[in-house]
Amino acid sequence: MADRALDEPLWLRVLLIVLAVGLMAALVLMPLAVVMVEAFAQGVQAWWAAVDEPDTRAAIALTLTVAAIAVPLNAVFGLATAWAVTKFEFRGKRLLLALIDLPFAISPVVSGLVLVLLFGAHGWFGAWLQEHDIQILFATPGIVLATVFVTFPFVARELIPLMQSQGRDEEEAAASLGAGGFRLFWRVTLPNIKWALLYGVLLCNARAMGEFGAVSVVSGHIRGLTNTLPLQVEILHGEFQFQAAFAVASLLTLLALVTLVAKAWLEHRHGDALAAGARH
Repeated sequence: MADRALDEPLWLRVLLIVLAVGLMAALVLMPLAVVMVEAFAQGVQAWWAAVDEPDTRAAIALTLTVAAIAVPLNAVFGLATAWAVTKFEFRGKRLLLALIDLPFAISPVVSGLVLVLLFGAHGWFGAWLQEHDIQILFATPGIVLATVFVTFPFVARELIPLMQSQGRDEEEAAASLGAGGFRLFWRVTLPNIKWALLYGVLLCNARAMGEFGAVSVVSGHIRGLTNTLPLQVEILHGEFQFQAAFAVASLLTLLALVTLVAKAWLEHRHGDALAAGARH
């Protein structure tokens, strides 16, 4: 009887489903379809010509390079942070948890401006960097730093709830049997968190390749050198090369679709392990 009382009327359920599907189609599926249709509107050869253009190839290479550096760094940082938060008690723990969410709380553009304040010609470390001929801004290091900052929470936020829900019993049992720290991590901790780690890395990689705001501030928009794929799309669109812009944007769209499929597969195959952390 209680379950029946909680059931919504059929018309309301149908209305909510239609609204949800309609909003999803209008806000997600339709833009994706438009991008792909416009990208191939002039044929595959025109699409390939836009993608194979030297500046676009340089943008692809830079995007992959930045992701290849930033994602492993954040995987290590996320693991270390989750381990520290869930396995130890220390002063400032709440502050650390708050700082992990800082990139979610502030605009990426602001984080880029902070890097300019630190490493710009008139920044805190600008004079020292110039004296030692070290280039941070308007170069790959600045783009990597900006990407690392905005993507830092993804791995940590996937691991912390799961590791908190698992507790420390297994690690303590292994330690009591003589397992060292390295062996304990590889044989006990990592197998328990591997799917959540992969999930966080997947989301981190998608955001790293698609980041625009912070990278735009620190890149300098130097053609063929400091433009990532999102910046290249902006430049092509600003120059009214619409087909080329959609062609390059289709690469990011394909990345999003691959990420979505991989995310759905992880949730289907290992949903219980991921949900255990999410419920905590």
